[in-house]
Amino acid sequence: MGPSLRLPFLETFLGATADEGPWVLHFHCFLMRGPDGHVTLVDTGIGPAGSPASSWAPVPGKLVTELAAAGVTPGEVDTIVLTHLHSDHFSGSVIDGEPVFVNARHVIQRAELDAAGEPTRRALLDPLGDTVHAVDGDAEIARNIWVRLTPGHTPGHQIVETDGFTMSGDILHHPAQLADPSIRYVYDDDSDTAARTRLDLVARMKREHRVLATAHFPEPLLQL
Repeated sequence: MGPSLRLPFLETFLGATADEGPWVLHFHCFLMRGPDGHVTLVDTGIGPAGSPASSWAPVPGKLVTELAAAGVTPGEVDTIVLTHLHSDHFSGSVIDGEPVFVNARHVIQRAELDAAGEPTRRALLDPLGDTVHAVDGDAEIARNIWVRLTPGHTPGHQIVETDGFTMSGDILHHPAQLADPSIRYVYDDDSDTAARTRLDLVARMKREHRVLATAHFPEPLLQL
């Protein structure tokens, strides 16, 4: 039996206006409890006031409060998977220069670490120190929990998969991309690679009838 997936934490949302109308960007993190007792958290959201995400995202996030509601303390989390190093996905990891999840290893693709800029190193990687666990490509990081390299949005973007579930990070930003995965996103580092990655991932998820757990959709869980 694989890990159980808790309903995502709805941290907050950001209203954005385009010519076609408003787009509401949600921020979701996911908690998994394994049958062997491991507790895995996928992404840590936008963080508190003054976090790296506060320059553009509507902080504070609600991650610690939602963890408490789930009966989990930060010290019980033993694995953090950061899908990539954009501030709305890592800013709950370090508060006031100190790691929040003191007993957790922080799983990040080596390609993502290699591409990290100095502000991210100062805000996140330096405080995390030797709790950073670099992986190269696909890897089983806990029983029946896999990370898979899915580049394009960033060089070392990764998704997380377990039995029947795919946590897609920023491979998908809007439901329209499920209908047409070729639709580009302006903030992808490499839009051509991101489109190819998205096409392959969406096709596989539909073929395998997976449950999609999204970082930014209004509905965080979708059966494909």
